[in-house]
Amino acid sequence: MNQPLGSASQCPNPGRNRSGTGDLVGTAVLYGTVTMTGAAVMILELLGTRIIGPFYGVSLYVWSSLIAVTLIALALGYFLGGHVADRFSGIRLGHVILFSALTTVLIPFLSGPVLLLTDSLGLRVGAFVSALLLFTLPLTALAMVGPYVIKRATRDLSGVGAASGTVYAVSTIGSVAGTLLLGFYLLPLFGTRAILLSLSLLLTALGLFVAWRDRATDVRPRSLASITAAAVAIAVLTTSGFAASRKSIEGFTIRSEAESLYGWVRVVDDERHGYRLMLSDASVISAVDQKLDRSVLGYQHVLGLLPMFRPEAKQALLIGLGGGHVARDLKSQGIATDTIEIDPAVADAALQFFHFAPTGRFLVGDARYEIKHLDRRYDLIIHDCFTGGTEPTHLLTREMLSELRSLLDEGGVLALNYVGFTIGEGSDAVAAVHRTLKGLFPHLRVFITEKSEFTDFVFLASEQPIVLEASSQDRRVQWLIEHEHRMTDTDNGFTITDDYNPMESRQIRKSETYRKLFLDRIAFELLVR
Repeated sequence: MNQPLGSASQCPNPGRNRSGTGDLVGTAVLYGTVTMTGAAVMILELLGTRIIGPFYGVSLYVWSSLIAVTLIALALGYFLGGHVADRFSGIRLGHVILFSALTTVLIPFLSGPVLLLTDSLGLRVGAFVSALLLFTLPLTALAMVGPYVIKRATRDLSGVGAASGTVYAVSTIGSVAGTLLLGFYLLPLFGTRAILLSLSLLLTALGLFVAWRDRATDVRPRSLASITAAAVAIAVLTTSGFAASRKSIEGFTIRSEAESLYGWVRVVDDERHGYRLMLSDASVISAVDQKLDRSVLGYQHVLGLLPMFRPEAKQALLIGLGGGHVARDLKSQGIATDTIEIDPAVADAALQFFHFAPTGRFLVGDARYEIKHLDRRYDLIIHDCFTGGTEPTHLLTREMLSELRSLLDEGGVLALNYVGFTIGEGSDAVAAVHRTLKGLFPHLRVFITEKSEFTDFVFLASEQPIVLEASSQDRRVQWLIEHEHRMTDTDNGFTITDDYNPMESRQIRKSETYRKLFLDRIAFELLVR
């Protein structure tokens, strides 16, 4: 007869072989349980970025919020788990695991209302409160498993230390396995919603199995009823979650959606304006007028004018593909373009829905890595990595821009698009980009797409003068002259380096402003899974 999972007796029971097969099975079940719940903790924490990120952006603040909430929940769970295991014998390990499953399956249903509720709190507070409301309960319940298992794995006081160390080591191994499993296999293959619902089913199965193992020591009708009710509720919610189809959004048609390690990428037709949009989380990274088949993003028109400054240009490098419109414009002017795009889902969407056809090398990977392996020089290099209201800050450092400078042919031009403010909070980030570029290139000019406080800044940098003839009758030249933004070395700014890079904190106002514009012009529902 097997040793009951719930027994923590200090002396052997008659008729039970504590050193036999039953004891080994019971130990394996205990450690298997803590391994699975340890994996579930990390899966939930990492999935948090895929739930909160589309609304608040996948920034340092979202990551900090999720890590903080996870640590709060772990501390609370460890304390409550030990307290409840000692004081409340009616609350069994199976109850705790089933509660974690129930609160996990609720996350997809609550995420929309919670994000809408916290929107008014701003980026930092809103991200933290959202994480707190969505993830505290399931993470706390999962953390309670450790103290329960330690209590059951302890034969006598002399073994407490070994049992505690083993349980936390096994739990950590489970967390490592869950992290790798999610990042390397699950997320590239399945969506966040499917993973959450499947995780709740696995936790339900684990809770029911643990309860079945406990049956010899806990046969009270009330316990059986609570376990049954929880399992039925989870089954109903999970079935509803898997069966639910995406609600139609008035004025918009979703043509495609895919989830990668880097974001939730959707191709959406804005039927009100006749636009086709590519969205990555909370960012519009491509927008095309379907009738005219051309981009409606103003800064891309500026980038299309780059051959004016380098008429003999034949080869370009584009970092940040979007829908591929910049590369298409350059192709029409006889320029072949190598492209680097970090997100394979974006690259696929550009090929399938935006008529993009590569004219040079088509690289999918992080630009910091990919540019180290390039073996040619370029007449034009275009740095266009805006996403989610921010730019990836590691792509703005002096070291990164210095590597791009080394890839420029003599007299070549580097164009960098940066969204920011002309005055007020956040304008120092624009000044920092200017100062960093100015420290590398002797010639630098800056153009804005809109004469407003919040706009796109297009920096043009070169080893040779960037000339615009004021007497030219070319309307394009006159437009550029009218939209040039004068900056000086005395502007408040700093040099961005790999060692010193506070740009994340300088982009808060930009993220909040961009999200507000997104919600005003598009639809809240497009940010909620």
